[in-house]
Amino acid sequence: MTNPNPSAPTMRCCHRLRVRWAEVDIQKIVFNAHYLMYFDTAMADYWRDLCLPYEAAMHLLEGDVFLKKASVEYHAPARYDDVVEVGLRCQRIGTSSLVFDGRIVRGDTLLVTSELIYVYANAASQKPQPVPEALRTIFDSFEAGQTMSELRLGDWAALGDLASVLRTDVFVQEQGIGAHMVWDDADASAVHAVVVNRLKQPVATGRLLQHAPQIGRIGRMAVHRGLRGSRLGRDVLHALVQAARERGDTEVMLHAQRSAEGFYKRLGFVSRGQQFEEAGVRHIEMSMVL
Repeated sequence: MTNPNPSAPTMRCCHRLRVRWAEVDIQKIVFNAHYLMYFDTAMADYWRDLCLPYEAAMHLLEGDVFLKKASVEYHAPARYDDVVEVGLRCQRIGTSSLVFDGRIVRGDTLLVTSELIYVYANAASQKPQPVPEALRTIFDSFEAGQTMSELRLGDWAALGDLASVLRTDVFVQEQGIGAHMVWDDADASAVHAVVVNRLKQPVATGRLLQHAPQIGRIGRMAVHRGLRGSRLGRDVLHALVQAARERGDTEVMLHAQRSAEGFYKRLGFVSRGQQFEEAGVRHIEMSMVL
């Protein structure tokens, strides 16, 4: 994010938003309480930047994170229709505490600074417990600028278990597609891509088939619900397209759910033909010349 104070630490997470009319008072400046909402929204983005689907990650770690204290210092007002940036940095991790510095800026103007103190605790009793070493390492690595995910390419024997977890979550449980339509014999000969986070949870997947001579077919694209809109789907698609290119394919095609058509168009795919239903969901065929 823009740093209005060069001596201040760079914020690793940045959330951009536009001030809405409902968030300002009679003076047409942002009502003070909304700044805490801005920081809370940015915190959700922080977890996404960690590549951690919050609920699933906390369940795996057998804990939860609760806000203990929030202090806010106002430097200048934000006004209706301003575009502001909300930045967060994990400043310190104690035995059971997570301390964040926050800043809200408009261009080069510092508007608000904050300190947010969270406590890692038992999810049921809400009693503090030590921050797990795995989570501590993830925060430290992120703040050091390291990548939070790993993309793996391989066959079904190597990646099938990971891909199946995500397919079940997205296709069967979320979209209600019959399990018999989510797996087929083509998995055995396909090139599979799976993205895993620092907790080794699968968060994105897809596969590449040989549709016809020199024509690849990408399918079974899925991204964890809590991480959609991030780079993960794009990374999987790019990896599969590159795999098709390296084996000599001159074209790749896919059947895109209509809700995802815009995503594929932005990455170079072109729609062709009429929409059709597949597994009870509207699709459109799309292709890319390599």
